[in-house]
Amino acid sequence: MRPPNVFSGPYLDRASHLRQDPAWLPSALEDDRSRAIPVWNSRNLVTEHGAPALSPVPSANGSPASPGDVRAAFLPMAEIPAALRETGDLVLLGRSGGIHYFAYEMESADAPPSPPHTRFEDLPQVASLLPEEEAGLLSYARAMVSWRRRHRFCGSCGAGTSSAKNGHVLVCTNPACRHEQFPRIDPAIIVLVSDGERALLGRQASWPVGRYSTIAGFVEPGEALEDAVSREVLEETGIEVGAIEYHSSQPWPFPSSLMLGFTARAMGTNIVLRDQELEDARWFSRADVMSGRPLVPPSVSISFRLIEHWFNADGGKPLREVLGGAVSWQATTR
Repeated sequence: MRPPNVFSGPYLDRASHLRQDPAWLPSALEDDRSRAIPVWNSRNLVTEHGAPALSPVPSANGSPASPGDVRAAFLPMAEIPAALRETGDLVLLGRSGGIHYFAYEMESADAPPSPPHTRFEDLPQVASLLPEEEAGLLSYARAMVSWRRRHRFCGSCGAGTSSAKNGHVLVCTNPACRHEQFPRIDPAIIVLVSDGERALLGRQASWPVGRYSTIAGFVEPGEALEDAVSREVLEETGIEVGAIEYHSSQPWPFPSSLMLGFTARAMGTNIVLRDQELEDARWFSRADVMSGRPLVPPSVSISFRLIEHWFNADGGKPLREVLGGAVSWQATTR
């Protein structure tokens, strides 16, 4: 088994059985150990460098974070307005280390007040600075809040929805409908295509100058994952592929994707940008990557992991050692 990608892994017991138990909720809300994770404007609350951590998730290896780390900020339930606790708008995420975690949205045009030494940050910008367990928990909170915000009305009749099962179901309030909506994810393939010595990478016009990444795209209805890999690579680059193999997956809740990583072998080398989704696509050798051309995706992304898997296959110096301090987080869509 490969190490899990960032935002994934067993960082939390989701305790799905508790979603069915309305009698359990009041005691959890009164528990001094329970914590709430606020999300404002799709941003998560984090502590500043060097500030004391606010009830961190216990790390998988038991090692404490260094004093300079950015940490997730979790609020005691006593600091959450009583009205919010009574409306059913708190979403149970699960439990870790005996602590129950809930997520909720702070709706405000301006940044709401926050505890000292904390600030709201866009998670992709700080994910590499967080302990992996906390990055996963914050991404889960952001995904649930985003889903609820986008499904405030019934897709069948247009009536408003109300929360059920501790925030994991939205039920139509129209007695004649009562349609139930559940959290959804959007599956997308992402693939490292190689001809053996080179990797096929593309770039979008909106990315930083010099940034190239692996080929990716959403899976369409009625389409198998392997078929999506073949179609997306052909549509974007004109390259036919074979020997498609699964690598790993990564939750990407920005807002709701699940990235399904593959490797594939190129059946040809002539690049043709067919659908114009990419500004450019090129073949890059390991020597190119070692020289800093291209600028690779951030190390917390599955696209970096796929490039790393290909790069390290020749048994030379590992990619992370080659890039050193250049392996850092910058926002990307892949």
